[in-house]
Amino acid sequence: MERTVVMDDRFAQSERLLRESLLQGLQGDAAAYHCFLKALSAHLRAYYRKRLFQRPDDVEDLVQETLLAVHNQRHTYRSDQPLTAWVYAIARYKLVDLLRARAAREALTDPLDDELEVFAASDTDASDARKDLGQMLASLPDGQRLPIVHVKLEGRSVVETSQLTGMSESAVKIGVHRGLKALAARIRGNT
Repeated sequence: MERTVVMDDRFAQSERLLRESLLQGLQGDAAAYHCFLKALSAHLRAYYRKRLFQRPDDVEDLVQETLLAVHNQRHTYRSDQPLTAWVYAIARYKLVDLLRARAAREALTDPLDDELEVFAASDTDASDARKDLGQMLASLPDGQRLPIVHVKLEGRSVVETSQLTGMSESAVKIGVHRGLKALAARIRGNT
């Protein structure tokens, strides 16, 4: 409770000082108007930093754009209204404008991310892998090569492979196991 009272006090004091400086500036006091812009820029910087923490380079640009907008629209400020509400409305519009412009620009470009995998693999990689696999399988005896080709590469069942090759179902299972083991040993030996 005490903290909110302190925050409310700080806010009210800041509002009062900014408002007084602006009103004096509107009456021709250049020094007061300079103080107003300087104090306001600190508030705007904090406002934008909270909202653009991922884009710190944009903060200073937005501060300057907002200060320019406040300066150009200072004649529209109604002295019976809170100053900070008027300023932050302008700041919010400037922020929305920036985010819209960024979104429009980013929509025009296609990012080259890993998800797209445009350059991840070439067509020759797949054909090279098939060629290498074919050479390795050719080095296996038929009792190991045929079960691997039919079961693992073509996706046939052990029963279908048994009928195609004339091998027993147990022999097909053993052939797959021993063939894969032999291929793994050759790969480990080559690397």
